[in-house]
Amino acid sequence: MTDTVLVTGSSTGIGLATAIAAAKAGWRVVATMRDTSKASPVLAAAGDLVDVRALDVTDAEAAAACVADVVSTYGRLDAVINNAGAGHVGTLEQESIDEVRRVFEVNFFGVLNVTRPALPHLRAAAGRLITVTSVGGVVGQPFNEAYCGAKFAVEGFMESLAPVVAAHGVRVTVVEPGAVASEFVTNVGFDPAQIDAAGPYGPQLRAYLERTSGAFAGAQTSEDAAASIVEVLTAEQPAFRVQTSEVARTFSGVKLGDLDGSAVQGLTGGWIAG
Repeated sequence: MTDTVLVTGSSTGIGLATAIAAAKAGWRVVATMRDTSKASPVLAAAGDLVDVRALDVTDAEAAAACVADVVSTYGRLDAVINNAGAGHVGTLEQESIDEVRRVFEVNFFGVLNVTRPALPHLRAAAGRLITVTSVGGVVGQPFNEAYCGAKFAVEGFMESLAPVVAAHGVRVTVVEPGAVASEFVTNVGFDPAQIDAAGPYGPQLRAYLERTSGAFAGAQTSEDAAASIVEVLTAEQPAFRVQTSEVARTFSGVKLGDLDGSAVQGLTGGWIAG
């Protein structure tokens, strides 16, 4: 019987590439996205190998219904890839708590909304729970407080959940891409005019944006990142934490060996130095 995987955020970027790669690797793929009118790329590449379904991960009832319907249709759910997410650039003094909360709704609670109803089925299948986080879930970055905070929360949640569900056969992995050439950055929706409105933070914001545009100039492709995710799907003993490139491994390593925080602060502080 063909194993079934549900992939969220499949209309563009890493989610799209992962849905295609998993289908070509022999999985039955349920590719979800908020707007199914954007399904053309995944259908063109994988056709009948994917089942496209509408899902806004911030809607807990819709997520539970989607999981239930997948199990009703195929009789099983062997893996979930939590990929849906949204970037955000800003700093706390100049944005509302509601804006921060919206970032958490997508990047943190959206993951929980899908994971919670899926877990009984993953237990039954001794399956895989894979969540795409970010190097921003390991290293806090200037003007990314809300985004990194949400990704830190996801990593902490999954790191805590992993041994609990492992006792019942479910393997949990967080996948940490670095810079990836995808529509994710475009979808952040940052208006450069905000530099002028940033008041005392304007020079630091300008320096950050200039540094970030350079980092994404040599970004990893979505297809390369997706290959790492599909490897986790099929690995006999998948690691809990996986980076998708050598750049991501090096960057994450700065934090993981930084007991007093000075290495990270020295690194990221240099990004916004005038």
